[in-house]
Order: sequence, then structure tokens, then C-alpha cells
Amino acid sequence: MELKRVVVTGLGALTPLGNTVPAYWEGLLNGVSGAAPITRFDASKFKTQFACEVKGFDPHDFMDRKEARKVDPFVQYALASTDEAVKDANLNFEKLDRNRIGVIWGSGIGGLKTFYEEVAAFANGDGTPRFNPFFIPKMIVDIAPGHISMKYGLHGPNFSAVSACASATNAIIDAFNYIRLGIADIIIAGGSEAIINEAGIGGFNAMHALSTRNDDPKTASRPFDKDRDGFVAGEGSGTIIVESLEHALARGAKIYAEIGGGGMSADAYHITASHPEGLGAKLAMSKAIADAKLQFGDIDYINVHGTSTPVGDISETKAIKELFGDHAYDLNISSTKSMTGHLLGAAGAVEAIASILSVQNDIVPPTINHFTDDPELDNNLNFTFNTPQKRTVDVALSNTFGFGGHNASIIVKKYSN
Repeated sequence: MELKRVVVTGLGALTPLGNTVPAYWEGLLNGVSGAAPITRFDASKFKTQFACEVKGFDPHDFMDRKEARKVDPFVQYALASTDEAVKDANLNFEKLDRNRIGVIWGSGIGGLKTFYEEVAAFANGDGTPRFNPFFIPKMIVDIAPGHISMKYGLHGPNFSAVSACASATNAIIDAFNYIRLGIADIIIAGGSEAIINEAGIGGFNAMHALSTRNDDPKTASRPFDKDRDGFVAGEGSGTIIVESLEHALARGAKIYAEIGGGGMSADAYHITASHPEGLGAKLAMSKAIADAKLQFGDIDYINVHGTSTPVGDISETKAIKELFGDHAYDLNISSTKSMTGHLLGAAGAVEAIASILSVQNDIVPPTINHFTDDPELDNNLNFTFNTPQKRTVDVALSNTFGFGGHNASIIVKKYSN
């Protein structure tokens, strides 16, 4: 069976740097930090009092007030970025076979705000159960693709990928596979997350995962810097329209890039820590490159997981050096989490968008907030510190790794006939 070629025909983003793809991309290239003191709740008693929040978002731009009350913010975000992507791809569903259009969506946690508020209300009450009838439908992760399918009347494959911070990348890889196998013509893929609330920040603080640089939030996300002290929580959503090449050409769609391949692996090591030698990361990257039928020397840019944690940044760097050998020094490496914070289950989608735009525009966004070299890292590698770098980017690799040892890497490349 001949596999179909798979391309990207639409993009949508709701991020701490901007609420559209152009605004997000401009923020990346300008090295803007999305971190600021938390406004979602009173964080004055929390170890971490800042985050990368979405700013100026009004769900009523995408749904009426009654509907907005029935969905958790992670679903509101999903609908917003998907609205942009659908319009960007010029999808007229009335003229398409909706039985062959699906939605595959990632989220690491789903409706955490809903879960926290409902359980807190019960715990603070008199013991009488008075749960909102929308409690469960608002909370479950798979409700996001459900709402997207209902909005557009799409009857193709519809489910969620849940693999912590690798979720959205897994969703995109699944979409890629469904398209190239001929199971669907178009898949709306991506991820969303909304964990900036008491439970989310408190929970990650309890496990010492977050930066506590409350005196300087904007520089708190410091991937590959000697003084990094944890990740900065982010929120938002990213949507990618994944489509077979033949279907895209038949309807005259614009094409951003081609998806070349995907790789997945498990560390099988620890519930939260990455393997210290980066074995799972190395395996996922090598599988993606092999799946794309490329050589290691074909990769120009890696949008790394790069969360700004003391251990994780070292293990990913080891994986890159071990896998790429001498070519590692010809690569551009950057962590856009230095600007957006860590969007958890949505990270893979917004970072895939950054990788796609890097391929399209031949420029690599920077890793900001670098002040001091870390002697435990190889500082001869090009981490694209502080300033974007223009270069030919024919092929980009995007990495996302999640608690539980989940690793996912995806290849995007320039489209050509």
C-alpha cells in the first residue's frame, strides 16, 4: 500500500504571546516573555506567584454566554484556536465530505478548573451533593474534540491523546498516520491546556517543578541557563489542519509545510524525571527521522522540549549529542518555552506551529533569558540564545516529553512537488 503524503494547510494559536498565529510568531521573533504575576486567583501564599497566562481572551468572541458557561477554559481555548485554523485553511465544510474529516486533540489534564471548583464547593459544604450537571462533561479530556466536531458537523475519527506534555504531539502524529493510511482526508489536530488555577499551581509547586523566581517573572524561564530553577506554567491552545496532499491540491489549498514523520518512545524510568542519559528522547528522535526517510544530517533545527528544569535540559542535550554526533554542532536548537512557558498538553501543538513557521520563513526563534553558561552543558552547541537566527530551515524536528516517560518527536519539512 502506498502511503499518502501529508501536509499542513491551516494554523491557529492562542498563546501567552498573542491570541493569533501572527501575534504569536511576532512575539517569538521579538523574544517576548509571556510571564507575569498571576491574575487568575490570589497567589500571594503560593511558592510560585507568576505564570504565562493568555491575555485579553474573551470566549464570547467564539460562543454565546450560555455555551461558554457549559465548557471549561481548556475547551474554550480549543474552539478559539480551531476557529482561526479553519478560517486560515479556507475549509468550506458544506463542500467537503464531513465523514472523512476528524478531530484528534491532546490535553495533559483537561478540565482542572472545573474539577477543582466542583470538589472544593462540595468539600466546603454540608456534605449534600450539589454537583453541576455539566461537571463531568466539562472536565473530561475528550470533550474538546467532541465540541469541535459538533461545531463543524464532522463525523470522522474523533478522540483525545493523553500523554502529559507529549499529548498534542501524539495527537498530530496520530492525525498524520490516519491521513497517510487513507482513513481520513483532513484531521483537525492540536492541544489545549488551562491549569493556571489553585490546584494546578499548588500541585506543581508541591513537586518542586515550577520556578519560584517571583522577583523577576519575565526571566524565570531559562532553558539551558546555569541558574534555571524549574518551568513556568503556561496556558493556551494550538490547532493544525492536517490534510492529504492530494486532497489539499484538489481544493486549491495553500500549503505551509509537509509532515515527514513521527517518532514515539517511553523512558520506562521514572514517573516524572527524564532518563538521565536521554535514552527515550534519543529513541523518539531517531524513529521520527527514520519514519521520514531522512538522514541525521538533513535536520536543520530542533525545537526542543527545553523546559528550564535542572535535569531535563541536560538529558535532552545529551540525547541530541549522542544521536547527531558532529552534526549536532551544525544544528540550531531553541526552546520557545523560554517565552511561552510550558503549555503542558498544548505544548506540542504551539511548538509544532513555531517549527512550521521556521521552515516556511527560514528563521529560528530564540531561546531567551540566557545569562550564564552551564558547565554541565556543551556550550559549543548553538542554542540560539537571545536573538533569532536567519538560516535555511528545510527540515525541523519538534520534541515533547511528558511525565510518565512519554516521548514524541515530529518532523516538518519544506513542501515541494
